[in-house]
Amino acid sequence: MALIQTTHAANQRADSGKPTAADMEPLRRIEFHAMGTRCLIQFVADTAVAARYEKAVIAWVQNYEARYTRFRDDSLVGQINLAAGNGEWVAIDDEMDRMLEMCGTVHFMTQGIVDVTAGPLAKLWDYHIEPPRLPSEEEVGRARDLVGWSKVERESGRVRLPRAGMSLDFGGWGKEFAVDMAVQMAGEHGIEKVLVDFGHDIRVAGTPPGRPAWHIGLEDPGDPGKLWGSIGAVNASVASSGNYQRGFVIDGQRYGHILDPRSGRPTTNGLQQVTVVAPSCLQAGMLATAAFVMGPEHGLEFIQSTPGAEGCMVSTGAKHQTRGFFHYVVS
Repeated sequence: MALIQTTHAANQRADSGKPTAADMEPLRRIEFHAMGTRCLIQFVADTAVAARYEKAVIAWVQNYEARYTRFRDDSLVGQINLAAGNGEWVAIDDEMDRMLEMCGTVHFMTQGIVDVTAGPLAKLWDYHIEPPRLPSEEEVGRARDLVGWSKVERESGRVRLPRAGMSLDFGGWGKEFAVDMAVQMAGEHGIEKVLVDFGHDIRVAGTPPGRPAWHIGLEDPGDPGKLWGSIGAVNASVASSGNYQRGFVIDGQRYGHILDPRSGRPTTNGLQQVTVVAPSCLQAGMLATAAFVMGPEHGLEFIQSTPGAEGCMVSTGAKHQTRGFFHYVVS
């Protein structure tokens, strides 16, 4: 992934005074596995509050994954996908209706790039297949015919996918939404200092004890495992999109895992990584993905046109950043 987080941002204290009561509290950790990734939460709270929050947030994430994963037939998303093409409507509750409404909003805001119906294309371009193969034009065309948010049929309390082979997949932004909810839950428990990192999609509130900001390292796409830089974040979210780790090579051409559902093909614009800082993790994630697909010029303009968002785009031998990104860079 493109982000490596650490717990503090600078060698100096946030101020020159004595430590506050909050600074004397330990930085607690919750670590578990969910949504196919490592989940880490660091926060400041007393023992009783910490115990209540840990129980509540893990239960919420487990329930969220059970409802919205595409990898379980008994999940709500699994039931919708299994019914694709059979003409039957699937009953949904108010929460799922809100999630689907969010799908439409994200699709609109990213100009059709982040699309929960893009699963048939991901299956076609599966980089896990050995040996790798290039789909034919006909295969790409058939998969594209199954993709498109406008094809999803919705009525009050029910939804259906009209064609066999269609599917919903919240993997494009579901993890980022969960990060936002975990931070919201921390606030509901009276926790003001927290970092939530689900698979390197990150949101922070407040600051770590005795430090001016949370320190988030940015992985070097040319040398994975090492950093090209780092940023300091307070009450902000950070997400990255990159294709330098997942993909395949055929005849010297690399095909990354980030697809453009509008063309039905992997993105090939020279970008290696896009990092976005935004108020919410959902916003940061969808902006990073959309900007990556758009490419350096249009992607940078897209990020800059979004209030409260800043970003940096890395390609071979070059970095492009929005006007305010430097405010987050830690020297």
